[in-house]
Amino acid sequence: MEITQSGRRGPARRTRATLERLAAERDIWVSTAHPEHGPHQVPLWFLWDGRAVWVCTAETSVTIRNVRADPRVRLALPDTADVVTLAGRAECFASRDVPEEAAEAFTDRFGWDPRAATKPHVYVRVTPATVRAWHGVPELRGRVIMRGGEWLGRAPETA
Repeated sequence: MEITQSGRRGPARRTRATLERLAAERDIWVSTAHPEHGPHQVPLWFLWDGRAVWVCTAETSVTIRNVRADPRVRLALPDTADVVTLAGRAECFASRDVPEEAAEAFTDRFGWDPRAATKPHVYVRVTPATVRAWHGVPELRGRVIMRGGEWLGRAPETA
């Protein structure tokens, strides 16, 4: 992603840019940890539904094992020059239990329906409690744009 802005964005501009990226990007780094096996990080396709991030992976994956042991997760968009990180709690849904709206949106976005996979898959919904966004040193201060599940800066309606 190319950064064309210079200077420091305020909370509203950061929030708007973050929401646009969450709606547009396909890949997100998912970081989990298990009390006995330690940390694990993997890139997965994701869907932002306006309130939460949805990912899907095999039922036997390390990610699912870890989330079931400790639902705290961290997520990061892949661009290290324009950083967006989310921290929140994950909730697992077997394919048969996932809300239809989420499963259909995931299928529409990626052209793949995990419910029809030969091996069982689990959908994971991560509801963010904290979101940080910044690009460059000028934005290190004030990088928290969501705290306690509440956006700190209202995204303006227009650019």
